[in-house]
Amino acid sequence: MSRPTLSGWIGLAPVNVRGERLDRSPSLLDGWLTALGARLRPGGAECRRLRRFAEAVTTAAAGLAELEDAALTERCASLRARLLRSGLHREALLIETFALVSEYATRSLGKRPYPVQLMAGRAMLDGRMVEMATGEGKTLTAALPAIAAALAGVPVHVVTVNGYLAERDAALIGPLYVAFGLSVGTVLPGQCPALHDAAYACDIVYCVNQELVFDYLRQHLDAGVRPFAGRGLPFAIVDEADSVLIDESRTPLVIARELPGETAADWLPAHEMAGQLDAEVHYRIEARERRVRLTGAGRRRLAETEHRGAWRLARVREERVEQALTARHLFVRDRDYVLRDGEVQIVDEFTGRVLPDRTWERGLHQLIELKEGCATSARRETLARLTYPRFFARYLRLAGMSGTLAEVAPELAMNYATALVRIPTHRPQQRCWLGARLYAQSGARWQAIVERACQLAAAGRAVLIGTRSVEASEQLAGLLAGRGIGAVVLNARQDADEAAIIAGAGAPGRITVATNMAGRGTDITLTAAVRAAGGLAVILSEFHESARIDRQLYGRAGRQGDPGSAEAHASLDDELFVRHGRPWLRELARRWPGGVLPRWLGTALLADAQRRAEAHNARIRIATGEQDRHWSQSLAFSGGEE
Repeated sequence: MSRPTLSGWIGLAPVNVRGERLDRSPSLLDGWLTALGARLRPGGAECRRLRRFAEAVTTAAAGLAELEDAALTERCASLRARLLRSGLHREALLIETFALVSEYATRSLGKRPYPVQLMAGRAMLDGRMVEMATGEGKTLTAALPAIAAALAGVPVHVVTVNGYLAERDAALIGPLYVAFGLSVGTVLPGQCPALHDAAYACDIVYCVNQELVFDYLRQHLDAGVRPFAGRGLPFAIVDEADSVLIDESRTPLVIARELPGETAADWLPAHEMAGQLDAEVHYRIEARERRVRLTGAGRRRLAETEHRGAWRLARVREERVEQALTARHLFVRDRDYVLRDGEVQIVDEFTGRVLPDRTWERGLHQLIELKEGCATSARRETLARLTYPRFFARYLRLAGMSGTLAEVAPELAMNYATALVRIPTHRPQQRCWLGARLYAQSGARWQAIVERACQLAAAGRAVLIGTRSVEASEQLAGLLAGRGIGAVVLNARQDADEAAIIAGAGAPGRITVATNMAGRGTDITLTAAVRAAGGLAVILSEFHESARIDRQLYGRAGRQGDPGSAEAHASLDDELFVRHGRPWLRELARRWPGGVLPRWLGTALLADAQRRAEAHNARIRIATGEQDRHWSQSLAFSGGEE
């Protein structure tokens, strides 16, 4: 049977096929109003509509429970034919679809979707962003709209943040897709192009965000030779939507080639000169902007050096030395990168994972390699680049889900023309917030965390301590070891074992020290003894630039009605306050007697620093988008302008 046209689907799309927002797309003001309404009225009109839909599905599914498998298969075939004819416009047809999915999920997976999952699935089928608490079952939730769209003949891309989650989710939900006669494929890092092409030919494709965009970019580089196998961009469901669509949008994805002829000698003069300059005299460090600026004295000092080759040009000298100073002072091993097998590998600041195929631009990567004494890689020339906002806005229908979306609802509305729906939890949440303590000195913070972790572990609780860097996680593990307490560490060095580490983190007395927990995708299963003792205890050791990342860590406790607690212990020496805090406020707070700030002052300092950090990062995202549009208009590699 030939596939139907997508005209009905396109008629509902919030963006056109070129990714341009239509006049009826939500504005920034619409986004703010949506976010405010979601916060004030989590059970508002939209949630009431979705709840009525879920109730209707539950009633319809109850009538299917008595059917034999053969009768259910006939219902499924009839449903698919009607969806291919009518599309996804008729509510009664969607209720029947979700009811069949619910019944098949019960039979093939042993899991019946909760009403809140039905609500979230229906909202995503409408092209909404769904805030759904961590631990509420997003894997099965994504399958609901995916199956409905695929049965209607619409190809579906389920976008995840790493290969492990894509492969796991496709395998986990695979029997459900097979029951409906749908094919499912996976697009993973390291696969050959032929495997990618075969996966894109399937009805539903689980893919890693980076691989998806790179395949799209390669299409334009190989235009006329190897067309994009993704069958267009009809419908995407993005897991961890805030991480992919907001956090990672600061950095464009780039396809580059190595430049021949460059050697370590090209960067060595800048590296050596950076070690000879004096801070404040020759350069100033702008921590908030994460860059170094040469002073007039610094530029004069460079002008006095011997001029050979490209070093003869003042602009080249100054740019390379500023990059060398940036590499020396602002990029820290075991925070921004790790050394593996003699190579510098970037650590994702939002997930704590290694990004093995990423490099910094404009010689920064080579200068960091020189700083660490590694073999210097070749610099690369950009052939094509594309940002996430520009790519994902091209989908005819874009939906997503995450546990932390309310804060970025305005930006999602402005960049992707999507509205936010907040879904209530399946069971009442029992997580207890124990507050935050802000210390004047870092040492006092670590000592307090060690004492608190030992106390909680001795009481039979499972403890999860979140850190921002590899260095901090290993420092804390060493302090615990000094007290005779063994802690399990999860950071960029152990990311291959992350699923096993997280799965075992719910045992009594277990202390797990982990870097950022965004997108880990594996629940911490608590033992009965841990539940009886009070559940998982989450301790945040350093606040992030975005409060969303803090909430992701807190959300590890108290899942699905489990007991649990969350607390924070931070220091004025932390990067957030150094880069984005007001210096005079930090100095005033540092002089507070006792070394521990009162809660009202700590809360005010945190709110101010995170607000300034998020505003700064939003400006970077806007600037990145402008650069991407300029690149597209100039070189037409990304297909945005015709």
